Amino acid sequence: MDIELLKTKIEKLARLTLDWTSSSEFYSQCGLILLAIIVSLSLAQALKKYSPILNKQPEKGPLLRLRKNIYALADMLFPLMTVLTLSMAVDLSEKIIHQSEVVKIAVSLAVVLTLYIALKRFIKTKYIKFFIKWILIPIVFLQVFGLLDDVTEYLKSISIQIGSIHISAFGVTRLLVFGAVIFWLGRISNNIGKQIIHSQQDLDVGTREVFAKLFEVTVVVVVFILLLQLLGVNLTALAVFGGALGVGLGFGLQAIASNFISGIIILLDRSITTGDYIQLEDGRSGTIRELNMRSAILETYDGKDIMVPNEQFITTNFVNWTHKNKKQRYPIEFTVAYDTDLDLLFKVVREVVATHPKVLSGDELPIEERPDAEIAGFGDSGINILVEFWMEGIDDGPNRVGADLMHMIWNVLKENSIEIPYPHRYVKLLNSND
Repeated sequence: MDIELLKTKIEKLARLTLDWTSSSEFYSQCGLILLAIIVSLSLAQALKKYSPILNKQPEKGPLLRLRKNIYALADMLFPLMTVLTLSMAVDLSEKIIHQSEVVKIAVSLAVVLTLYIALKRFIKTKYIKFFIKWILIPIVFLQVFGLLDDVTEYLKSISIQIGSIHISAFGVTRLLVFGAVIFWLGRISNNIGKQIIHSQQDLDVGTREVFAKLFEVTVVVVVFILLLQLLGVNLTALAVFGGALGVGLGFGLQAIASNFISGIIILLDRSITTGDYIQLEDGRSGTIRELNMRSAILETYDGKDIMVPNEQFITTNFVNWTHKNKKQRYPIEFTVAYDTDLDLLFKVVREVVATHPKVLSGDELPIEERPDAEIAGFGDSGINILVEFWMEGIDDGPNRVGADLMHMIWNVLKENSIEIPYPHRYVKLLNSND
């Protein structure tokens, strides 16, 4: 009896399906689908042909990476246009034919196809691939066959109550799904936004860093608020709780808050910036490699990183060797004998110092920036000579000029028989009988 009833239902379903697929409404919807596909193909080809960004791959210019990513989306134009035109066909089918089931199924299948193409061609991260393949595409399939509402209600029925907090399987699933999407979008937005800010050559480096950090903080705050909304947290109560918590933690987090505010001040007043050579009050020195909201990283020439809290740049003294002018003056001192021909000495020393490729020299320079040699004083055993020269950058690392110049000066002194005196001691032995 049950088998006969099942056969009757199957036959009835088959007959209804045959009648429906033979109806004019079915063929009208199929015609709308075909028309939407033709329109989508035409629009996609027109955009590729006439859009300057999509018809030729960019090779240079500002925002090159962003324009390359937009060009890569050219292959997605047709599926995206198909989803758009089919969505419009749903409303058109409802108004004209008063039915749209076939068109809705076509829309869902077009969305699945679009996601699958994007997954294969553009998505490289395995976590995003997993999300699209095992979460997003199944959701679309459930929507196609009208089962999404039933699954949603079932997940809502699986719940527990902890005090005044209601937790359901649907809420947890929604948090995981949309939380992952929000984090992903936040990361992409942060990277693209910072790239756009850093590419603005009209702004100096410090100003770009300020806007980049403020943009990053804004993205984090927005993502945090959206996650709280997904959790169903009352933001008004959170504001009251946050105020009380802020007062309590303020004393314990004074150093962090001070460094954060100091970082903002440094970025705004532009007293230091990336690439500056800094000498701290305690004698440590290095080039600023990174300037963060909490600290700066000084990279020394011997391969060490010095983490300097931002507050130290506000409350203590430091020397910025290269902030406004990268040219530096350096001295070299030595002593020659009193019988030295000083006119010859000054001439050969100035000439040999000027031959070094790192030393600034030439008649086009001001007289005070050319290599110079002069008397610094008179010592016990000779004349003290001071040599001064200018160069671009710091006399260390790749610009270790001082040692080279002393070697060159030593050689030119020997060539010209110029003596560097040294202390002499005379020992007189007295006769013990005297």
